[in-house]
This record gives sequence, structure tokens and C-alpha cells, in this order.
Amino acid sequence: MNERVALVLDVDTGTDDALAIAYALSSPRIDLVAVTTVAGNVGVEKTTANTLAVLDWLGRGDVPVHRGASRPLVRPHRDAAYFHEEGGLGGAQLPQSTRSIGSDRGPAALIRLAREQPGMLTLVTLGPLTNLAIALNVEPTLPELLKSVVVMGGAFTVPGNTTPAAEFNILVDPEAAEQVLGAQFPNITAVGLDVTERVALTRDDWDAVNAADSLPPSAGLLREVGKFAFSRLGRDRFPLHDPLAVAIACDPTLIDVHESTIAVDTVEPERGRTRIAGPGTVRVAADVDAQRALDEFRRTVGLRTSRNGEMRIGVR
Repeated sequence: MNERVALVLDVDTGTDDALAIAYALSSPRIDLVAVTTVAGNVGVEKTTANTLAVLDWLGRGDVPVHRGASRPLVRPHRDAAYFHEEGGLGGAQLPQSTRSIGSDRGPAALIRLAREQPGMLTLVTLGPLTNLAIALNVEPTLPELLKSVVVMGGAFTVPGNTTPAAEFNILVDPEAAEQVLGAQFPNITAVGLDVTERVALTRDDWDAVNAADSLPPSAGLLREVGKFAFSRLGRDRFPLHDPLAVAIACDPTLIDVHESTIAVDTVEPERGRTRIAGPGTVRVAADVDAQRALDEFRRTVGLRTSRNGEMRIGVR
């Protein structure tokens, strides 16, 4: 537990991706090596610009960013601006970054980084699996080069969040998901809605950051990216889909798993559905210590709960 996890994030930075980046940078257990971007919550130009802006906001303009796939493998891109707002960051007004992206594209960067540090890197995918599927097609030995992979995606025993059958990341590029979840990764974990919907920030968290006179950058980011969900859409909870996947990458004891084979439906009407097809090698998250995961997120990004239950900001 004391060893730092060398992490690469593959993101489609909307709102919960932004909080996942903040969590990764704030955690003393994580060394964020690089970030790759993909079309998902919004188009890849926006996900890349958002990623750069979030990293700069958090004071980590040194983390390399590599722009990846602009569309799924075989179909048009569909976004989730209905939840993340047109710009992708939930109405956040972050300064635009002026720095450049990495010279190699997302899939190529994944391959290069894995070759440079064989057996050392943990890859956490927080968007559609397009970049990883492309990388696998180019470098079939990639599973042997990565230490582990954590996929935020799927709905295995619960309904989807975009269609009754499908979770968004899988629905956007089911062909990529089929390739990735069928590959022979020695250590791959699928973190689906079965557990991520159970770990959520509340309106009390939102009220606390808005009442604070000053905020650490990571908690300030929540105030920015939560505007659309909490204020415009009137939501009372904000599921931490992507931050939970990052937390599991450095603390697998947060979840119980079933080792399974996963089938992904690629045709209508069940496109994007993830089905447990029997025993296998994919570690599917079946249960989560939700309170411990939420408390850890709050502590890490600068939200604290005092003994009397009141929210405190930035107090360690």
C-alpha cells in the first residue's frame, strides 16, 4: 500500500474525469505519468483542451497530454453534453492552457510508455476504449507490457445510464470494448455502474464548497465542474464514476470482484450491453466499500467531514 502507483490516465474529460485527475494528482499513492485523451463526453479537441486546462488549474502543467482518437472504431461519435454541458466541464470557466500536447498520439503514446517502462505502468481508462483497442491492434504484446488495467465502464447486473442496456463508455464504442475486454490482460478490472453509482458526492458537499471563503485547487475544481449538475440540472448527487476507478487502481481492496468472461453486444437494440458470459480473467467489480471510498476521495481532494458531521474544507 505504501508503494506509489505509476499511472497513465486515458480520459474523455468531462466533469468526473476532471475530478479523477484531481484525485490522482492529490493522492500521495499515485505518480501520474501521462494522460491520453479520446472522444467521449465531448469531442476530442474539447477533451484535450479540458485536460490541459484542468492540469494547469491544479498546478501540474508538467504532466504530458497526448491527443487520441477522434471517433470510435467503426461508427460516428456521440457525446454526453446533456450531462457534462456543451464544453464538457459542467460550466467550469477555467483558463485556457497555452501549452502544447505531446508529439505522439494517444495510442502511440500508450505503446511507447509501456515499452519504456515494461511491467511498471497501470493504465486507467475513463472514457470509450478506442485508444486502447487501437494500441492493441498495433502492439499485440501490450497486455504483457502493462502492470495492470482498470476500465471504468459497463453495467453488469444493473441497467445502463445511457440506454436501458448500456453504460455510456461502452455504448460509444462497443467494438473497442469487445476487443479490450476479450484481450488476454494478466490483470484487468472492470469498474461498472454496479459500484460507481453507489459512491457519490452530495448536495451537502456542493453547499460546503460554495460556502467556503477559500479552497484548495482540487476542491475549487469541484465548485467549477459541479455547476451544471447541481445548479442547472438540479441533481442531489454526483456519482464518482471515474474517481472510483482511479482509487481502485491504487487500492483494490475497495471492491469485491468476480473473475469473469465479458461479452459485449455490438448491434441494436442491446448495443453496448456488457454481459457476464461465465468464468474468466476479467475482474468485475461486484461490491464496493462505498463509505470508505467516498471518505478517501473527500480527504484526498480537500473536503473533510468533522466528528459532528459538518463538512470542512482543506483541513487535513
